[in-house]
Amino acid sequence: MEDLIKNVKIWADNKDLLKKENVHAQMLKVLEEVGETAGAILKKKDKEILDGLGDSFVTLIILCYQLGLEPEECLQAAWDEIKNRKGKTVNGTFIRD
Repeated sequence: MEDLIKNVKIWADNKDLLKKENVHAQMLKVLEEVGETAGAILKKKDKEILDGLGDSFVTLIILCYQLGLEPEECLQAAWDEIKNRKGKTVNGTFIRD
């Protein structure tokens, strides 16, 4: 994963995408890719789901760097927040106690 993130950062830098002023456009790109993934899931198109999830990762990684954050740091923060949550899953959604 570390190498893939590094490769995305290099690719984005080569495309001049890592500027902070691109944050709003990048956030729209994140939403676009997540929306495409949702559509693929609804249509049960496995290849498009794989592509959409991968594209979503890429867009989020680029957004992290535009904001001066490390993707691993963001994921670690999220993990630290959820790892001890108590609750149950109802109709496929986790509900905290």
